[in-house]
Amino acid sequence: MKSLVSLPLSGLQQYRKRSLEVLLFRVLPHYLMDKLHRYFELEVIGAENIPRQGPVIISPNHSGFAGFDAMLLTHEIFRFAHRVPRVLTHHLWFLTRATSIPANKMGYVEATTNNGIRELNRNHLVIIFPEGEQGNFKPSAKAYELQEFKRGFIRMALATGAPIVPTLIIGAEETHINLRQIKLKTFFKDVLLPLPLNIIPLPAKWTMIFLKPIQIECDKSRLQDREYISQKASEIQKLMQAALDEELIKRKGRFAVATDWFKEILQSTKGSK
Repeated sequence: MKSLVSLPLSGLQQYRKRSLEVLLFRVLPHYLMDKLHRYFELEVIGAENIPRQGPVIISPNHSGFAGFDAMLLTHEIFRFAHRVPRVLTHHLWFLTRATSIPANKMGYVEATTNNGIRELNRNHLVIIFPEGEQGNFKPSAKAYELQEFKRGFIRMALATGAPIVPTLIIGAEETHINLRQIKLKTFFKDVLLPLPLNIIPLPAKWTMIFLKPIQIECDKSRLQDREYISQKASEIQKLMQAALDEELIKRKGRFAVATDWFKEILQSTKGSK
């Protein structure tokens, strides 16, 4: 192995660049996610339901507007299953090189059905939030109410045979409070943005639950069957909503939804759209 002294200038620059990338996109994120794991007293349930190999679709509920749910989910999957997820992410991340390069290095992939199928065909584990931005940016008045699921994750399962692992993330709703949802129409067509109450995350207790995998038969002939696809998406949404409701009833500890302070927040945001 050559020493740094013997490396030519271009080689030294490449070495420094790789070292900086490792620091920025591996070491620091791992350190920060470990700190957040402790800050939120995160409890993980059902990690044995994450397949250790082959194509997999992880379909979580989306909330908290800041993206902490995606980052912590990625971290926990790697910690328990030793797999590096590909996260299907909003197209705004990929509009410029300044955002797309770090996004790609963090395992983010633009959220399209074709991109998801491509990654699954490579036997990757893919995270896709079926609610999309409607779930992430919904006002806190609608906390833990799943928004209508988009159908792309069902099409990905039909095209690849990948099992779907419904996943519950509880706590992000209280970590970041969103007063309302803003829709931009003038400059950006139908772009949604949150109106947050807080930027610094509140120390709500988090629970992450991986439910049992759902196997949808690989059947490309059904890719154009909208009724079938809608039915499957609706079934999984109802299953996840029922599981969320059950967990919230059992939930105890810091910043549970039933606490008086959170009820006041919800009441103050009623009527927000």
